[in-house]
Amino acid sequence: MRRIARAPWELLKRAFGWLVLFEARNKLLLAPSALRLRRFENAETGRLGSLLERPPSALVATVIATHRRPEALRAAVRSALGQTVADQVVIVVDDGAGLPELPPDPRLFAVSLARNTATAGVVRNVGIRLSRSRYVAFLDDDNLWEPDHLEQALTVLESPGGPDAVYTALRRMLPDGTQRDVLSVPFDRRRSAHEAFLDTNAFVARRTPALYFSRLRRTPEVLPREDWELVRRYSRRHEVRHLPRPTVRYLVNPESFYTAWGGPAPTGPAPTGPAPAGPASTA
Repeated sequence: MRRIARAPWELLKRAFGWLVLFEARNKLLLAPSALRLRRFENAETGRLGSLLERPPSALVATVIATHRRPEALRAAVRSALGQTVADQVVIVVDDGAGLPELPPDPRLFAVSLARNTATAGVVRNVGIRLSRSRYVAFLDDDNLWEPDHLEQALTVLESPGGPDAVYTALRRMLPDGTQRDVLSVPFDRRRSAHEAFLDTNAFVARRTPALYFSRLRRTPEVLPREDWELVRRYSRRHEVRHLPRPTVRYLVNPESFYTAWGGPAPTGPAPTGPAPAGPASTA
């Protein structure tokens, strides 16, 4: 009887993909939180924009979302500023905890939201909206880039007939500094309906109206993550290409949450729970 009762769910999963089905459920159940957070995002973008002497502008803007990780944030900022691409700006957006002292650099802009949202999408969206650039890249406060990460991505993006977005391979690191694995999967939109195989720490995209994150308030238990939703939506009308070169050192952080690539698909409804007040980062 249980197998018979589950048959419609299994058919839907095969037809549409479990990630697509879970996201449709998320949008239905979490819509009220998205409306409130959209209003807050609009207000904070206006408030913080008025505080900046000039909108951060360059060929590429790197958005770093952070919350209460001062030492890790400083390392991430050094990683972003140390790129071989000089024509960039780095926008640090703190999720309401207050900013630590950061290295002085005219390319660095740091702002703090008026309150904690615990919603990575809103934090990153503020950074996107405050900046002016042809391309946007993303780095969480507990991850690092190799020095040529942006150079490698921009070489592909700026080439004749280049795509609208590119993502590199991820070198997943354990807290003790050892390497767990390297994630390198060519982009396949059909496969993305059934499997999450990339992360926005490796994603560099052309700025278009489609380049914004979901504002749903996703707890660690809510699947899929906002990274998946962004790339899935962006790829509807934009070409996304994979560069199989590991340029990201991605921390598998036990104190936060991360994508369990290659794991089995859940068999039931996406669980929900109280939103954490912790990091905006998804790493």
